Formats: sequence, C-alpha cells, structure tokens
Amino acid sequence: MRIEIEQLGQVAYTPTYAAMQAYTAARSETTPDVIWICEHAAVYTQGLAGKSDHLLNPCDIPVVATNRGGQVTYHGPGQVVAYPLIDLKRAGYFIKEYVYRIEEAVIRTLAHFGVTGHRVDGAPGIYVRLDDPGSHALLAQRPQRIIPSVKTPTPGQDKHQGEVAPGKSAPSFLGLGKIAALGIKVSRNCTYHGVALNVAMDLEPYSRINPCGYTGLQTTDLSTIGVHASWQEVADLLGQKLVAYLAPRS
Repeated sequence: MRIEIEQLGQVAYTPTYAAMQAYTAARSETTPDVIWICEHAAVYTQGLAGKSDHLLNPCDIPVVATNRGGQVTYHGPGQVVAYPLIDLKRAGYFIKEYVYRIEEAVIRTLAHFGVTGHRVDGAPGIYVRLDDPGSHALLAQRPQRIIPSVKTPTPGQDKHQGEVAPGKSAPSFLGLGKIAALGIKVSRNCTYHGVALNVAMDLEPYSRINPCGYTGLQTTDLSTIGVHASWQEVADLLGQKLVAYLAPRS
C-alpha cells in the first residue's frame, strides 16, 4: 500500500493536531498511510517533557501543550511541516528506525540543494555547519554505534543499539545550526506529529525559547545559508523523500 501525500497549505496548528489524533484513533488495519504536508502560523509547541523555563519570552505567540516527545519548538510561515501518519506494524520497522528514516529523508532533501545535513548524538533532528553548509566532513559529535560488551541488553536498552558510552557528555552544537526539528508520538503502533524543515523564515521567535530545550542552540533555514528555494519546491521534494524512505520493508 503506497503512502499518500496530502498538501494542506497553511493551516492552524490546534485543529491539525486534533485531526491527527482523530485519524490515528479511528485507524483500522486497512486505513491508508498518509503524509500531511503543511505550514502553520506562528506557534510554540511543548512536548511531554517540556519545561516552562525553556519558554523565555513567548509574548504574543501562542503556546500549545502537546503529547509528542521532546521540549519546546517553534512553527511559523516559511517552514515545511510534515506529519507522517504511518502504521509501523504494517511498515515492518520500529520507532528508532522510523526516526532514522525521517532524518534520512531530510538529509536527502538538503543534499538536493547542495547542503549537508548532520545528525548529532543525543539530539534528534538535523543540523548544518553554519560556516560551510556543503561540507561533507564528518562531525566528531555524530552518533556512534558502540559494540555491546554483553549479549543480553539491560532493561530499557535496545538490543540493536549497543551500550551508552560511560561518561557520555551533553550534545555539542559548536558551529552548527538546527535546520529541522523532529517530534513524534506513537499510539497503537501508529505515528503522528512529525518533522519541520526551515526554508525561509523569520528566525527571531527562536530567540525567545531554548529550542528543543538547549540553551544557546542556534537555528537556521535554507535562505540564511544561501539556498533560495520556494516553500512549495521544498515541500514537494521532502514529501517525495519521505514516501521513499518510509516505505514498508519489502
């Protein structure tokens, strides 16, 4: 069953959030998978782990509490937001791989525009080098797969992930800007919420929060790093990449 794309245009956040919940609650084994692609008016959204002290000065921008993972983020005009509504059981992969596949779709979208997207260990989302967005040099802080020292994983540990390195430090964002934020919810093996890719935004509202709960984390968009593409061009390409990378296992 092919994943369908629905282009919603600019829509209010709160009713879209409610519609995702309703779609997921009403799903059956035959409900099609779909990706909603849209744009929101200015809004801050708080994840389940959200702390009020990361909202520095929201002023007139509304704050919406949600049930996705993560901390506070910002949505606004000039940002492509994609909400994959996927049955993971039918797709044949688990949550960690689902997150990896979304990130890979963003990385491939950025590559089309000559930008190298990076993962940062311990900090979901995609980042770019601010001084050289096209550099392919690997980050020292990229995720590392560590060989487990025991065959049986400890409780709560993914047996395919390996152990966390002793004394692991907080993520380092030196020289980086976050260009795509990720937050998901899984209910009865079905996903909602999703990913937001910054295209050509007013970035000032990010200065009123600690983005994703990190003090001083810089955010950027394609326009700021020299890529001049329309919202629709990026939306269409990201949709295509998500359909390809979220396809069920054959």
